[in-house]
Amino acid sequence: MLLVTIAVGPLFAAMSPLACAMSGVQILGIVAAGMARLAEGTRHERACQWLLLLALAVVGGLCGFALQFGAAAGAVCAVTLTMMTMIAVVDLRPAG
Repeated sequence: MLLVTIAVGPLFAAMSPLACAMSGVQILGIVAAGMARLAEGTRHERACQWLLLLALAVVGGLCGFALQFGAAAGAVCAVTLTMMTMIAVVDLRPAG
């Protein structure tokens, strides 16, 4: 256990609070997309769809903000935005 603490300790010490906040927003965006997908056909569908729309707007704005920190940060946000859209839209159930 001590070895894990020593090995991981500097990683957390070097992380920016802004990077942590941006990561948290992206994680919440993925969760909102999953909730919208799982709520399909239930009485919570409309609320989850509105939550997803808000999350898409926030993560989309974050993409523009993240470009200040380099192309890699912007690309990570763009991939998150794409994943959110694909989770919400793609239907892999067999047609029938």
